[in-house]
Amino acid sequence: MSVKVIAFVSVKPGHEDGLVAAARPCITASRAEPGVLYYDLWREVDGERRFVFDELYVDDAAVQAHMASDHFKAFGIAARDLASARPIITVTHAVEVAD
Repeated sequence: MSVKVIAFVSVKPGHEDGLVAAARPCITASRAEPGVLYYDLWREVDGERRFVFDELYVDDAAVQAHMASDHFKAFGIAARDLASARPIITVTHAVEVAD
């Protein structure tokens, strides 16, 4: 069953470029992981202008493998100093709606 993960990361003012720089190697490596269908970074236009990680995996095992990867752990360490709050992470499973 496909798994979609959406993570919102609020960054301290002036540290936006630092977050993108820290995320870049993680995103590149994540996209190459088996079981990752896509892994993208977005930035909100209005409001807090949070960064949004939009991720799709083939199953829960792929999510767990990603979370155990060295590149994900390295990004987490780097992001701690850049983030203004803990990330908000939503994990969802696909719902089949076709007849």
